[in-house]
Amino acid sequence: MQRPQRWDEPLDPAMTDADASGLLAANPFSKMDHESFAKSIPLKGILRNDCKIHHLKRGDIIVREGDYGNSAFLIIEGQAIVSLKRLPAELLGRGQKQQKGWLEAISQLWTNSKYAEARDYSEGSTAQVSNTVSNQVGSREDASGTHIFLHDIPRVIPAESSVTLEKGEVFGEISALTRTPRSATVVSADDSVILEIRWQGFRELLKRNDAMRAHVEGLYRENSLRSHLREVDILKNTSTEVLDRLVAETTFESFGNFQWNQKFKSTLKKDISQRILSEPLIAEQGSYTDGLILIRNGFARLSRVHGDGHQTIAYLGKGQSFGLRELTHNWKTGEQRPWMLSLRAVGYVDILRIPTALMEQHVLPTIAPADLPPALPTTESKGQKRRLESRKESMDSGLMEFLVEKRLINGTQAMMIDLDRCTRCDDCVRACASTHDNNPRFNRQGETYDHWMITNACMHCLDPVCMIGCPTGAIGRDEETGNVTINDNTCIGCSTCSNSCPYDNIQMVAINDRKGLPIVDKVNGDPILKATKCDLCSEQLGGPACQRACPHDALIRIDLSTPDSVTAWTKR
Repeated sequence: MQRPQRWDEPLDPAMTDADASGLLAANPFSKMDHESFAKSIPLKGILRNDCKIHHLKRGDIIVREGDYGNSAFLIIEGQAIVSLKRLPAELLGRGQKQQKGWLEAISQLWTNSKYAEARDYSEGSTAQVSNTVSNQVGSREDASGTHIFLHDIPRVIPAESSVTLEKGEVFGEISALTRTPRSATVVSADDSVILEIRWQGFRELLKRNDAMRAHVEGLYRENSLRSHLREVDILKNTSTEVLDRLVAETTFESFGNFQWNQKFKSTLKKDISQRILSEPLIAEQGSYTDGLILIRNGFARLSRVHGDGHQTIAYLGKGQSFGLRELTHNWKTGEQRPWMLSLRAVGYVDILRIPTALMEQHVLPTIAPADLPPALPTTESKGQKRRLESRKESMDSGLMEFLVEKRLINGTQAMMIDLDRCTRCDDCVRACASTHDNNPRFNRQGETYDHWMITNACMHCLDPVCMIGCPTGAIGRDEETGNVTINDNTCIGCSTCSNSCPYDNIQMVAINDRKGLPIVDKVNGDPILKATKCDLCSEQLGGPACQRACPHDALIRIDLSTPDSVTAWTKR
């Protein structure tokens, strides 16, 4: 077969050479040096393959606060309005989950539908969008897809609570490069032309254009880096002067594949040794300790050389650090001990690196000795094994390898079943069905290690790639709990979320009315599809019904991103 190429799948197949040439004449592309781009990835090629032109109407929502995305946006013509206030979830297509009272919870036993995936869209039903919302939000479709728009911008986003972006301005770039939630909702102020640039192309533009790179880095240093550093325990009491120095000299780096989910299943087919070696090295065991590494987004594997291969020691996630022990030891003793372990990107990782000199001169001297890690072990005799760290309880090494390899560490509310205790009574499935109108939202099957099974139920991931690309905002995080939920009313059945989930935890189902008759599109007669998944019983009292119904304490909803919680439950 022919080797796949970078642009086999353009962002917009309808984009033409003429469109790309037109963009070359607009700012900022007209001022860029074409010679600074690699011949294999020319500027025109980026515009032709990594961009999409959106022709928007007044009020069209461009991005929603809380959305995840992998594109930045450039205003070619017109203006955009940024809302400085948080808009109601209903206006963004998400809806509000109302928890049922005890009487409503009990009444489910005799009011649930007899038919699969039944919906009630009759007038006055809870499935209808409220008049208040429908009067403020509309939708339209054109050749480029579905557009959700605000009817009355001044009423929804008052002038005093907004900022206007002009022609030539860029927005959404930080979220695109770091896969963090959008920080604000942006709508088109009038008929406008907006250029969407997916992250691969945007990264190339930053790499080849000093002005754009300086602009983006300046925004991050000004708006986000300071608060991020303040969240690190050892930097909480750092003086303003030192923090300014850290902000100025800290570097940000990215490792791995931003769209890791697209090749996830094929990667699992590789031999384990090849998988580890294919993971980009962030820091290599035995190399010079060049700074403190802070994980900003994603996961990293902590490993050491073991025989002819590598042994996973732990995994680090957002907010954790690497290298403090080596830095502290070298600063105290004057030695120059290298990294004791390797750090590799699992999927995609963003890091911050604070240089060693800054740590030794300005940070370590301000930390109380009791808060510093212990010194590294002395040189060992031949055959003696090094204790990497003292822990009362540690996770089974095989289980840890399993969770990292399958990237299950992404789950914050995974369903874990102890198969030694489970009697296959299916009480968990029946409880799920009874709380969801007789439609269970998970399959009691999944990836298994020893007698532990991670079931096919939504894990409400730290990195929810399923949320990228939903055109109506139907899938999003709950503001209070952080759980990933789907608003059935605004789901249009496009399958974007289902196709993006690397764990097969979102299903597309054909829906029926309360009489069991299929609900179809009145235009073409095709079945109406909806995305369904576990919502952690967000409408129910007491939390997930599956866990509460298990008579043998064999099932738990657990945060796999925190090893201590997994260890505590598996070693009961």
